[in-house]
Amino acid sequence: MIFLRSLLFNAAFYANMIVWMILILPSLALPRAAFFAAVGAWVKSSLWLLRVIAGVRVEIRNPDKIPKGPAIVAAKHQSFLETFALVGCLGDPVIILKRELTWIPLFGWYLRKARMVPVDRGARGRALDQAARGAREEMAKGRQLLIFPEGTRRPPGATPAYKYGVAYIYDLVKFPVTPVGLNTGLFWPRRAFIRRPGVATIEFLDPIPAGLGREEALAAIQAGIERSSDRLLQEGLRELGPLAPRLSND
Repeated sequence: MIFLRSLLFNAAFYANMIVWMILILPSLALPRAAFFAAVGAWVKSSLWLLRVIAGVRVEIRNPDKIPKGPAIVAAKHQSFLETFALVGCLGDPVIILKRELTWIPLFGWYLRKARMVPVDRGARGRALDQAARGAREEMAKGRQLLIFPEGTRRPPGATPAYKYGVAYIYDLVKFPVTPVGLNTGLFWPRRAFIRRPGVATIEFLDPIPAGLGREEALAAIQAGIERSSDRLLQEGLRELGPLAPRLSND
């Protein structure tokens, strides 16, 4: 049954994405508020499909802690699920991404409309500075920077692998950080077809104030995210019971 529900959901999810990419096209000529309203509608439709077909409900814990003004939102990254769910929570976030994505027809147009920050990863050291300065410029307009400090998706229970970039950006932009813990990888695993039914939780935590040293900030970000994610991992494992995956340190 889980295989069939996963099959139906994946087909519906990607078909829905294609349909919305076409429907949103006219919003490129409209103000950004209209564009992000359309993106928000796509997020809601995707979460509805996930709940109705795959049986996965997304719980946003502590929504009162979602920042309203400029801030860094630093989240655990286990799945594609939190990528679009967090965009829906924040409304108009800025995301740092490799510039090649903006060259993709249609998809790249949307990224430029959203004023994401493209960087040339081939520039190495300059790329981080470019990312931080681009993020600061957008955050000065009241936006939140959504960042995944480990840089890539990691399976639930894996050894943390935080990168220094989040601390560098934090030091340059001079805004607080809201850590986010989650257990989404239990229900929507990376590089996997199966969607396990249950409640995937995304938890917003108390903000870390601006002004800390880089090392202190990085330690605080990692500690907050990992404490929350470890607790949510145990919650998810208990809920899944025999459906729970085997954990990996990869």
